[in-house]
Amino acid sequence: MRDLAGGFGYLWAGQRWVFRNGRWLGFGLLPGLVSLVLYAGALVGLGYGADDLTAWATPFADGWGSPWLGLFRGFLTALVFALGLFVAVITFTAVTLLIGQPFYESLSEQVDRSVGGDAPESGLPLMTELWISARDSVKVLVRVLLYGILLFALGFIPVIGQTVVPAIGFCVSGFFLTEELTAVALQRREVEFKDRLALLRGRRAMALGFGVPLVLVFLLPLVAVFLMPGAVAGATLMVRDLRGEDEGAGAGEDTGAPYADRPGPYVPPQQQGQAAGPYQAGYPQQQSPYPPQQPNPYAQQPYAQPQPGPYAQPQQSPYPPQYPAGGYGAPQP
Repeated sequence: MRDLAGGFGYLWAGQRWVFRNGRWLGFGLLPGLVSLVLYAGALVGLGYGADDLTAWATPFADGWGSPWLGLFRGFLTALVFALGLFVAVITFTAVTLLIGQPFYESLSEQVDRSVGGDAPESGLPLMTELWISARDSVKVLVRVLLYGILLFALGFIPVIGQTVVPAIGFCVSGFFLTEELTAVALQRREVEFKDRLALLRGRRAMALGFGVPLVLVFLLPLVAVFLMPGAVAGATLMVRDLRGEDEGAGAGEDTGAPYADRPGPYVPPQQQGQAAGPYQAGYPQQQSPYPPQQPNPYAQQPYAQPQPGPYAQPQQSPYPPQYPAGGYGAPQP
């Protein structure tokens, strides 16, 4: 549950960062608006042609009587549109990121600088980055279509197909949507597609906490456009946590990230198993190989009075005895 809430926290932190830096909000809206126009036209066309598509795909039902023909094809039409909407939600992010690659990469770099002071760069030409992004988006799309076909078939199961299957579909969409958004920051760190999936699977709850709310709000096209820049910013903050880059970075800054002060689970290989330095844990006291020094029995204590020996003779005073009382002329006893 902590990771699930943490994923949503990073989504919220990204929106806060963008709205605190309004210039980047307007900068990141342009690619989303272009994608919105393209997808709106595609969904409208699907809505008008879904009936003809289901009629063409089910010729065996032409002889069915009313109301079974209408119910059956109406149900299939709804499933086709839902599948199209499902694919649109996933591919909207990929297409928007592909259109706005320079925009969102600059935004992600700025988030890194504001938090840690250093923004990793891939150093690749723009066309190479676009090719890598398109190639990885196709890989995501293939996986999404495979899941979509499976969920479409499971949708015919009574009750489960109308309750459990849509919930699983939202989770699948949320996971791959998170992968697409974190790819902006991870590609700059030269993390390959396979490693990105492994990184997110290791914190699956955090990925779902970040992606599933986005899937739900991305069902509203205008909301998706306005939340896209903040989603990229939040994904960058989450990448820093997943890779443990927030440890010791940006001290004293209010980044808005819920776990910015907690080191992430990733520990670089060169730091694994290192012993603590002398200032982290004191060195153990070593025992001397020599026996402890014994006191000298003949040593005299400081300021001690010398003791007379057994053969010492009393010394005679060189001076005459003391004069008697009374002084000179006093009668002697």
